[in-house]
Amino acid sequence: MRLPVSQKLLWSLLFIAILATQRVGAADESASFAPQTVEAKWNAPVALASASRGGELFVACAKSSRIRVLETKGFTETRSITLPDNPSGLALSPDGRILYVTCPGPISRLVVVDVPGNKILRVTSVGHTAQSPVVSPDGAVVYVCNRFDNSVSVVDPVAGKELARIPVEREPVSAAITPDGRYLLVANHLHNGRADEGVVAAKISIIETAARKVCKDLQLPNGSGLLHDVRVSPDGRYACVVHVLAHYQLPTTQLERGWMNSNAMTLVDLSNLTLVNTVLLDNVDSGAANPWAAGWMPEGKTLFVTHAGTHELSLIDFPAVLAKLARIPEALADQDAAPDGAVSRIQSDVPSDLSFLAGLRIRVPLKGKGARSAVVCGERIVVADYFTDTLETVDPRKDPTVSLIEYPLGTGQAMSLVRKGESLFNDANLCFQGWQSCASCHTEDARTDALNWDLINDGIGNPKNSKSLLFSHATPPVMSLGIRENAEAAVRSGIRYIQFTTQPEEVPLAIDAWLKTLKATPSPHLENGHLSAAAQRGQKLFESSEVRCAGCHKTTYMTDLQHYDVGTAGATDKPGEPFDTPTLLEIWRTAPYLHDGSAATLRKVVTSKNPKDRHGGTSHLTPTQIDDLVEYLLSL
Repeated sequence: MRLPVSQKLLWSLLFIAILATQRVGAADESASFAPQTVEAKWNAPVALASASRGGELFVACAKSSRIRVLETKGFTETRSITLPDNPSGLALSPDGRILYVTCPGPISRLVVVDVPGNKILRVTSVGHTAQSPVVSPDGAVVYVCNRFDNSVSVVDPVAGKELARIPVEREPVSAAITPDGRYLLVANHLHNGRADEGVVAAKISIIETAARKVCKDLQLPNGSGLLHDVRVSPDGRYACVVHVLAHYQLPTTQLERGWMNSNAMTLVDLSNLTLVNTVLLDNVDSGAANPWAAGWMPEGKTLFVTHAGTHELSLIDFPAVLAKLARIPEALADQDAAPDGAVSRIQSDVPSDLSFLAGLRIRVPLKGKGARSAVVCGERIVVADYFTDTLETVDPRKDPTVSLIEYPLGTGQAMSLVRKGESLFNDANLCFQGWQSCASCHTEDARTDALNWDLINDGIGNPKNSKSLLFSHATPPVMSLGIRENAEAAVRSGIRYIQFTTQPEEVPLAIDAWLKTLKATPSPHLENGHLSAAAQRGQKLFESSEVRCAGCHKTTYMTDLQHYDVGTAGATDKPGEPFDTPTLLEIWRTAPYLHDGSAATLRKVVTSKNPKDRHGGTSHLTPTQIDDLVEYLLSL
């Protein structure tokens, strides 16, 4: 059970006092680093699909532009399917004869594959960064999440035609359909709005398929974000979405008991489209970082969740979880009486109860790293390890530690320094008790969780919005106040003061190497890769002497690397405190804006959040000119 906030703060202050003199973690002396400078060819399995009757397993390889087809007795490859680009998601038709593959890009493709014929039938263009294809129960329609268009495509796979696009909240990354085909549930990766409000949490969008529109948005508990997967139970009664549950309201002074980040699954009652509750996947002294994939065994008894950060598979007794939740009242008539001495006295206690799954779940340590996909294959669960190019199988009917079998997909080559850095960035085993990885606040590709965090490197009580790490090594100093002289210093301080461990120098060197290779994703606001007419007009305004934006946002990275007081300081900031001039590249992806996340949109930044024209002369612009300026910024 969590301590009262007052007691937490006392322990935090004591912890800070001894931090400088006490080693708070152990180095990972077993880390191995290859001297390669050129990246070897990797499969990077990112999605799996298996026919209900078994027999074949389809593996989407995100770095080799192909589908590997394996027979499921010995998991040996029988054939492969070459794709027009790297894949991101897979789905099989109800009869198992057609495979649907998403290949992401600014204009993504839905590839339709004839399984018996082992050939591509047709390709349909969909939205920006497509993933998670879902086939309707009758096979007539395929739904595709367009992550950076914030939409879901409805595709006629036979005609090869996109029938509609349905707007959803923000960055849809996974979808699941009810057995009757009535509802499509969509997991939005991030929250959509300001970061300084009372409740900041991502939502599940529920689409009524007949109407082709969102009928309800279910907001998850405060701090919920980095959603990766949503799945519907075999009987169609429940859905499960896995996510990080951030305690961003607290100063980042410790990690114990999920102080900063805990990891959770939220259950949805599909009979009335309401949340059942949110259950933590961590243990009291052991985090289960970065839950990624979820699913049920066909009988509906075993719910499974992969943990990409701690490289584990959770096997959960789902009926027992439902029964335990049903025994917990909404409120207590007698406040002194708790049922059976349980930690969760009432329903609202459950999302903070680190012991809830005790006796109801088995955590299976995996051999590989980066468990990003899992699927039922006959009587077994198959897990794909993204970073080690391996598949692992677990039989829930047996002792999972004994039934765990590993199958290599690659040649076993050593990782390059860059790939090792990406793996370490996503590895919660670097962290004290496995509560989080770097990706728990910066996403798997080093962007942002869109939350405000009160980091101790600039004092307590002045939270700042998480920044994208894109081009951070090229635009020193870093952090909103420029506290760290460069990104190299920030990476090392992050390991010590946010992961709360010490690591050999090879670890931050590898992370640095990977971060330096990051490239900007083309904006969804571009038209065929070019600025629209409105964005071109906005560019002229941006560069004009009247608006003055280009004076500070210049050079290759659109920043002069300087600090200024532009009148955006809030109640928790020091008056006149200068803030770093951020790069504007990929700014379309980094909402909310300003150092405190108080501007939900760029339009707010250049209007109500621009007092006395202190960061650009915009007060004289017409609404149409503001639209053009914003369109240019969103196109960068």
